[in-house]
Amino acid sequence: MTASDREHLKIFAGRAGRHLAEAMCDHLGLPLGQGSSTTFPDGEVIVKVEEDVRGRDCYVVQSTCQPVNDSLLELLVHIDCLRRASAKRITAVIPYFGYARQDRKDEGRVPITAKLVANLITAAGADRVLCMDLHAAQIQGFFDIPVDHLSASPVFIEHFLENRGDLGEIVVVSPDVGNVKVANMYANVLGCDLAIVDKRRQSGSEVVVKNLIGEVEGRTVLMFDDMISTAGTVCEAAKLVMERGATDVMVSATHAVLVGLAMERIADSPISTVNVTDTIPGGDRLAPIAGKANVLSVARLLGEAVHRIHHDQSVSAMFRSGAGTKR
Repeated sequence: MTASDREHLKIFAGRAGRHLAEAMCDHLGLPLGQGSSTTFPDGEVIVKVEEDVRGRDCYVVQSTCQPVNDSLLELLVHIDCLRRASAKRITAVIPYFGYARQDRKDEGRVPITAKLVANLITAAGADRVLCMDLHAAQIQGFFDIPVDHLSASPVFIEHFLENRGDLGEIVVVSPDVGNVKVANMYANVLGCDLAIVDKRRQSGSEVVVKNLIGEVEGRTVLMFDDMISTAGTVCEAAKLVMERGATDVMVSATHAVLVGLAMERIADSPISTVNVTDTIPGGDRLAPIAGKANVLSVARLLGEAVHRIHHDQSVSAMFRSGAGTKR
């Protein structure tokens, strides 16, 4: 970073993004923007920017993870604070975008909350959004401002290529039919076969029939997904492939949501390793699966994207290797 960058580029952090913002600043050779987020006794959030941002290119790093509503409101207040302090451009860096699963009306009289959140972020004063592995890629179109959609796939691919010799014969397994395209991309890049878990409900019955399309016997199974929420799908898929003769199961997911019975399910499952990124703060939260959890950082990816946005360079050029985002 040049002296001009250090003067004109400012990265600030919400409480759910400080760990990533600090790592991004280390990668870019920048100091973290001075600011604070606290709450009144009644829970109202207070944000204060403690340095001059007039005419600067400002970025706010905040995942809208648990507590989701508090994290979201803190992001909105931070954006409003920078707008009223006369920042030239404000980019909301949202490594994990909450409410992404409410992206359509799948039954009558329900909201499309992902669109509502997009409207709130725009109304607060954001000029653009930088996010990672949206649960539904079409959410980019919910915004009326530019959206840069990153993928954590380069981080996972780099990890597995570095450890390729220790994995033996591998096969990528899609834990459900909806994830086949992403799984196929990983299989192509890693140069291995693809298998698919097909779950169907029998007509007139509550019994779920699970079929496996492809061969896993004697192989290490790799599964990839954008998030692990309750872990039900991946744990059931892991049991199935082990029953079919797989020697090991490794699961990788960008967002470690891990709610409900997720920890217990993973701990009791045949999954040996769960690779997740730091889009959501981990820390003590991952203690129940400490023996299986492996946290990979996306700070370098996000930092490079911020650098490119600041200098009006292509962000999509970062993914020309074929390890692109979900489409």
